[in-house]
Amino acid sequence: MTAAPCRVGPFPDVGGVVGCSTSTGAAGHVEGWRDMLREHFVALDVAEPAADEPFASEVRSTLLGHLSAAEVSSSPQSCVRTAQLARDGDAYLQVGLLAQGRAVVEQDGREAALEPGRFVVYETDRPFTWHFPQRWRLLVLTWPRHLVDLDADDTRAATARTLGEDRLGGIIARTLAEAVVRPPDHVDDGHRLADEIAALVEMTLRANHDEPCSASGAADLRRRVAAHIAEHVEDPGLSVESIARAHFVSVRGLHRAFAHVQLTVGALIRRLRLEHARQRLVDPHDDHLSVTDIAYACGFADLPTFSHGFKQAYRESPSAYRRRVASRSLR
Repeated sequence: MTAAPCRVGPFPDVGGVVGCSTSTGAAGHVEGWRDMLREHFVALDVAEPAADEPFASEVRSTLLGHLSAAEVSSSPQSCVRTAQLARDGDAYLQVGLLAQGRAVVEQDGREAALEPGRFVVYETDRPFTWHFPQRWRLLVLTWPRHLVDLDADDTRAATARTLGEDRLGGIIARTLAEAVVRPPDHVDDGHRLADEIAALVEMTLRANHDEPCSASGAADLRRRVAAHIAEHVEDPGLSVESIARAHFVSVRGLHRAFAHVQLTVGALIRRLRLEHARQRLVDPHDDHLSVTDIAYACGFADLPTFSHGFKQAYRESPSAYRRRVASRSLR
């Protein structure tokens, strides 16, 4: 499903309708839902809605720079992008993160089974199908295909594969969910977040598909570095220098491998550490730990550095975030 929020015509280029307010819609019957999908998303056929299931469907979408972030929910059904619809439509790359229910995604001769917290990549210039056997909620991130720095062979090898099962994928899944559920308030933050998420998605694609990759050695090094950071995210000694040593390259060579992507090595370390810390702040097993304890446990050198980075990334302090999530869980 490809969100086209705010209905301003074709998906805008960078510098187009940025900072557009969130768009919402709801449908109470199948016919209205089909119309809404065609209005807010690419053309899709809807098949096999449960006749005895109350039909209530909603879409909420926001534009973050050139990235569309959408939250979609509906009843059991199958959503099909046929070959004809794919030929006649625009090309987008989507990441679908399941938040509720179960789903199976089909594309390029593969099937990916999803449970909550797992995600999948698919593209709209080829047929695909989503099967939802029960009520579901899906978070969808969408990029115009020509703005994604991956060639067609790389993405074709990565579509319809279950992602989010390893540590790196789990951290990235939480980052994706945050972008949809709590998008930035400012246009510049939206552009930055869109670029960072694109870089993270590129790395997790290279880390998870098992077919030959046409990318260069630099892309393979970025994949291995991202996985290494995720595995050692709590190590206070993790640094650009230690990563270079672990991969038998010079610091200059490591920086060169990241020269053409949005995240530097240092920025990738900070992003994954912050996301890991955000999870631990609300983990019941860590209730006995203070914010300072969690900052140190996640590799930060001191509390001020952690607090500043957290507030910059999530727009609230670690303590405020912890209180807000705790109060919501008690309702």
